[in-house]
Amino acid sequence: MSQKHLQSIHVSHYKHTAGCATEVMPVPDVVKISMSQHIGAPCKPLVQKGDYVKVGQLIGDTEAFVSAPIHSSVSGTVKGLEEQRNAMGGIDTLVVIEPDKKQEIYEGIAVPEVSDLPGFIKAIRESGLVGLGGASFPTHIKFNPKNIDEVHTLIVNAAECEPFITSDHRLMLEDAEDLIAGCQLVMKYIGLDEGYIGIEENKPDAIAHLDQLLADKGITNIKTFTLQARYPKGAERVLIYEITGKTMNAGELPAQHGCILSNVTTIAFVGQYFRTGMPLVSKRMTVDGDAVATPKNVIAPIGTMINDVIGFCDGYKQEPRKILMGGPMMGRAIFSDEMPIIKNNNAILAFSKEQSLVKEETACINCGRCHQACPFKLIPTALADAYERRDAQALSNLKVMQCMECGSCSYICPARRPLGFMNKLGKAVVKEAGL
Repeated sequence: MSQKHLQSIHVSHYKHTAGCATEVMPVPDVVKISMSQHIGAPCKPLVQKGDYVKVGQLIGDTEAFVSAPIHSSVSGTVKGLEEQRNAMGGIDTLVVIEPDKKQEIYEGIAVPEVSDLPGFIKAIRESGLVGLGGASFPTHIKFNPKNIDEVHTLIVNAAECEPFITSDHRLMLEDAEDLIAGCQLVMKYIGLDEGYIGIEENKPDAIAHLDQLLADKGITNIKTFTLQARYPKGAERVLIYEITGKTMNAGELPAQHGCILSNVTTIAFVGQYFRTGMPLVSKRMTVDGDAVATPKNVIAPIGTMINDVIGFCDGYKQEPRKILMGGPMMGRAIFSDEMPIIKNNNAILAFSKEQSLVKEETACINCGRCHQACPFKLIPTALADAYERRDAQALSNLKVMQCMECGSCSYICPARRPLGFMNKLGKAVVKEAGL
């Protein structure tokens, strides 16, 4: 195991809900289930207006390679299909269902029976599982790398380094059995020798709980790995370096370095799925921010409208100026709370005008803090200058494509320059130039 550390920053944690046990939200009056809930091709609706559906029933799929099927999170009647702009700016197709509140389970639900890797991969795809930590890459593809014979280590990302979010923390305390079972299943079928659960040191109760459970079960090839409570320890390339000491460049995959890396919620779902047979139909998330009346950790049916989730948290105590899907460092601002929860939502944060205030940008003072904060030792000020000139070659030479858009440079900048966002735009310049 590595004891090396990449450059990182300290951000205020604001983990207000760390001690809040997860509450299961009642079935809402309507769900709108998006057909675009993963990286890759969107699914095609398999139902139409007037159809009656049950919990766990397949309602969307595609034959495209990079895809994952989508299941109904409720029982009820399909009221129709809608289109809505998503947080990325694209247009999603939504299957609108009016629940009957009975939550009847689809007859085909059964615990998968598998005996080898192909069967395991097939079952994972049928579950609809995607990366639940943010990227939403179809998990069955990640679990079946081309160089599978060279992969030997499972790394579970349980860092949860973003401020406010505590849903992964609660999962480790509340669903540790599923997490460990998921680790064992993945390691068994992929043929991995060892597993590490990377957890930031600000979650000592989760570390102690998992250590005790592993000891009680006599499991020695899975261990917790304590990370510094600094940002961005949960980033894929950072986590691999912290645990293995291996440097992973942009464009490379963990499997090229002998690792399968997956979010803690994703791995726990594997354990849950092989225990219950229920596909991915609900999501645990943190609801917080100074505009929320009662911050909570919530489990809600996928497709629940965000305003209904906020309502379950007693509504807004003041008008929100900004609402985020995800954390304040890498989450996405949304234009309305009349949008549905999707598979990879780990948080809904609603901030007042005061807390969401972005200070006016001033001139760079060449302090170098952004360079010191960057995990990959990029020079954000030079990249920003190159972007403003639209100099694709300079951006490429300065390795803008290595930027993982963690936002550390923007956070630490005393001039409040949007350096991370300019890097994102700089990548587009490089791609357009074909470099």
